[in-house]
Amino acid sequence: MTAKKKASAIPAAKLALYEKLIATDPSIERKGATIPYTSANGKMFTFLSPTGELRIRLPDDERAAFMKKYRAKPAVSYGVVHKDFVAVPAALLARTSELKPYLGISRAYAERLGPKSGAKRRSPSSKTDRRR
Repeated sequence: MTAKKKASAIPAAKLALYEKLIATDPSIERKGATIPYTSANGKMFTFLSPTGELRIRLPDDERAAFMKKYRAKPAVSYGVVHKDFVAVPAALLARTSELKPYLGISRAYAERLGPKSGAKRRSPSSKTDRRR
């Protein structure tokens, strides 16, 4: 029996607008099958929510200005606020040229955050037995 890939529930029109935005910078690779996203140094800087709403990571000053200019709100999923992320208004997603500079700002911010830490926690069972 082969496992089927879970199909994305994101509306095709919103996914197409996201793809168009990402295509404005050929050096950015879109990742994710069910939840499309972009990342730099292992840090996510944009993603589409399951309902197709764009979330973009911005530094504090840019985020505050963006939220004021577009009347945007912080990105929230399942009652949890995503640190540094803002929910892009639906109408703005369709204005690729207006949104493009924020994509660059977002990527630069993710790159400044440094690489994702690769340190993994060891499970209790992997510790050596110190009883002697």
